[in-house]
Amino acid sequence: MGLTKQYLRYVASAVFGVIGSQKANISYVTLRGGERGRYVAVAACEHVFIWDVRKGEKVLILQGQKHEVTFICPSPDGVHVAVGYEDGAVRIFSLLNGETNVSFNGHKSAVSIIQYDALGARLVTGSKDTDVIVWDVINESGLYRLKGHKDVVTQALFLKDKNLLVTCSKDSFVKWWDLDTQHCFKTLVGHRSEVRRFLRCIYSLTEMTSRFHSSNLLISAETEQLQSETIHLTGSLIEWRLILCAGSILREARDRVVSLRTDTKNRIVACHGNDSVLELFTVLSEEEVQKKMTKKLKKAKKKAAKSQEETGEEAAEPVVEKMLKDEIIRLMNIKASAKIRSVWVDCLSCAGGELKVALLLQNNTVETYSLKTLDKTPTANKTARLTLGGHRTDVRTLAFSSDNLAVLSASGDTVKVWNRSTLQVIRTMACEYALCSLFVPGDRQIILGTKSGKLQIFELASGSLLETVDAHDGALWSLCLAPDQRAIVSGSADKTVKFWDFELIKDKESGQKRLTVKHTRTLQLEEDVLCVKFSPDHRLLAVSLLDCTVKVFYTDTLKFFLSLYGHKLPVLCLDISHDSTLIATGSADRNVKIWGLDFGDCHRSMFAHDDSVMFLQFVPKTHLFFTAGKDRKIKQWDADKFEHIQTLEGHHREVWCLAISPNGDHLVSSSHDKSLRLWERTREPIILEEEREMEREAEFEESMAKGDVPVVPGETQGEAAPAGKKTIETVKAAERIMEALEIYKAEARKMEDHKYACEHAGKELPPPKPNPILVAFNVTPSRYVLDVIKKVRSSELEVSLLVLPFPYIPELLQLFSSYIQQGLEVELVCRCLFFLLKCGGCRLDVMGFNSAALQFLQREIESKEDVMFFADATGKLEEKKKKRRKRERAILTIA
Repeated sequence: MGLTKQYLRYVASAVFGVIGSQKANISYVTLRGGERGRYVAVAACEHVFIWDVRKGEKVLILQGQKHEVTFICPSPDGVHVAVGYEDGAVRIFSLLNGETNVSFNGHKSAVSIIQYDALGARLVTGSKDTDVIVWDVINESGLYRLKGHKDVVTQALFLKDKNLLVTCSKDSFVKWWDLDTQHCFKTLVGHRSEVRRFLRCIYSLTEMTSRFHSSNLLISAETEQLQSETIHLTGSLIEWRLILCAGSILREARDRVVSLRTDTKNRIVACHGNDSVLELFTVLSEEEVQKKMTKKLKKAKKKAAKSQEETGEEAAEPVVEKMLKDEIIRLMNIKASAKIRSVWVDCLSCAGGELKVALLLQNNTVETYSLKTLDKTPTANKTARLTLGGHRTDVRTLAFSSDNLAVLSASGDTVKVWNRSTLQVIRTMACEYALCSLFVPGDRQIILGTKSGKLQIFELASGSLLETVDAHDGALWSLCLAPDQRAIVSGSADKTVKFWDFELIKDKESGQKRLTVKHTRTLQLEEDVLCVKFSPDHRLLAVSLLDCTVKVFYTDTLKFFLSLYGHKLPVLCLDISHDSTLIATGSADRNVKIWGLDFGDCHRSMFAHDDSVMFLQFVPKTHLFFTAGKDRKIKQWDADKFEHIQTLEGHHREVWCLAISPNGDHLVSSSHDKSLRLWERTREPIILEEEREMEREAEFEESMAKGDVPVVPGETQGEAAPAGKKTIETVKAAERIMEALEIYKAEARKMEDHKYACEHAGKELPPPKPNPILVAFNVTPSRYVLDVIKKVRSSELEVSLLVLPFPYIPELLQLFSSYIQQGLEVELVCRCLFFLLKCGGCRLDVMGFNSAALQFLQREIESKEDVMFFADATGKLEEKKKKRRKRERAILTIA
């Protein structure tokens, strides 16, 4: 196919500037036998970063694909980490090499909780889709899906020494599951608010109180009086007693609890709200509680004896009740530098009582603390604070240096200069809230425009602030370098555009010359100025205003030249092509318009984004331009053909701005997700038809992932269901199995025809040519089918078999029989065989059920699933009709 115009593809190169994303939690991990409490794992958009908190360096990246990380859980052996994603997928990574070989797909929306069992052999996951799924990590397959919650599942926990699972949800229920029967045998309904977390026990989070339920080794809070219940597990001889202990612990903070965490020894409980204070509590051992109760009893006896001496009356034997405050005592509070998003605690040694605390803060920072829990007055020492690798607030302006090697990013409090090749920070300087920026020609200084209307000039070599100029009375929204590189122009919310010339003046303190700017001219306008841009030929100046128009002026005389109107909302960004013939404007009305700069005629208006267009810039020396929107996307356009070329997806929040390198080979963007992303131009050409086809496939895949299983009329939804879900991967795997079976059947037919031809001819004829695929792999047809099944991921195998049409099942069962007789992959074949038989993939007449067995199965299914079979339903319907006819006759007779 011929290419009329060749476009080159931009691909994602790196993610930087983010230390820890806010959607997921923080966790301590161990690397290659390293010391505990040194490495933390935090989500970084779709990746997981492993930080060495001692050195402040990123030591390992667990590469994600597309969707944002929502939960991280290390395995009990410390070798693996399970990561949950926004699309419901779960992947297990090795901390030895950062690779993943196991992935599970079962949830339809974001994973909200992941928990291993004590041995690390099973994994339980909860999601926003309200389902709980138990996975077999060793066999890499799903065991079952547990249904029952009505809102987001917030915690799940395997109970040690018993095959039980406890889950809680925002629906205020706590459910106890018997995993032998996949049955919920107990639901706690006493909570008045959503249950967000529990640790080795159940924690109900209320407005001001952390409440605890207690049983043997369980803590939680809930009721205010003592309750005792005996629960008999169905199908089990175990009698399990749950004792709910009265009491509550009043937190010092007055907001709701966001999360709770306990250390590995279940001795320390940490909780925090929406503020920056972490509250630590100590759970006393049984011996410590007994000593405390003995002391209380002695005091009570002394008090009773003293009152008896004073009154002379014999007092009753004192009774001391055990309260929750006798079991859990306050340890201390830790004040972080910002609001806390997540916490993880780890007890390094029981003897010394050393505790490590890792905090993920809401301002893109990680802090770690260390304290001695056995001290009388423990104090928390801050051991590390990771701040260098990112900004505390959103980056609102970006700029490239003239040599394409440095990237400038500025936020609400700092400006950073990055090395584009290594993505390391070269300079970090404190600044005011920056809205726009640029490199001064020569790349030795930078200029920032701030929200307060000031111009700040920084020296890069020393990292010092040279000068702050009070430029405008309102927010300074836009800066533009003049084409002759001798001046800049600034536009502000004070309705003025000001021109500034670069000057070198002698510094009074150092006596050396330094850069400054001198105000030369002012253009007064009637509306707030949002964006200003020089034409590359230095002839015109374009200014976008709050009244939704763009006005163009002559640069030399500042006389009015053109007015571009057509946008329905303010124009937030604009740019002029390198040959000064086209001007492109992006607006909050989600449209991009391309205008001719000669006459101001609108060449084309295009619906560009699903939300406001925040930034627009031409690729140098081309008529191609990029736009960034609040819909999280970056798009490339052709201003000549008015075509959408490519969409760059990766950001998980609104994209605020972007910058293109002077040579056009690199693109950097910033977003509300705190990340900076670098995109690189490759040599790969883009064919627009193929690009549109890829977009349609992505839409189909997304719709398939969200598709619900159709409900059969008359059936009620059970508590347990299969774990897997239909995805594009399972469909492709089923197609590969079907293709292999077709090849097998075709080869079988060829061999039958050959045999018939030999018998008919009375002599041995040359064998037919086998399929080229079989020749390439050098296998027999039946062995090829087995090899295809072996290549299907273990976690996707059952769903792939379920997708197969029925005509393929009998052929597959015959092959399974031959495999077992030959002793080929017996475990895999038996797994597939049992699954197909369980799902009813084979015919009942082949199974040979008699009438009595079928009636028995009917009664079992009706009692378990609350389903009425069609024959009985029809009979009951006929009875109702007969009764209705009798009533009608009776009414007619009376009338």
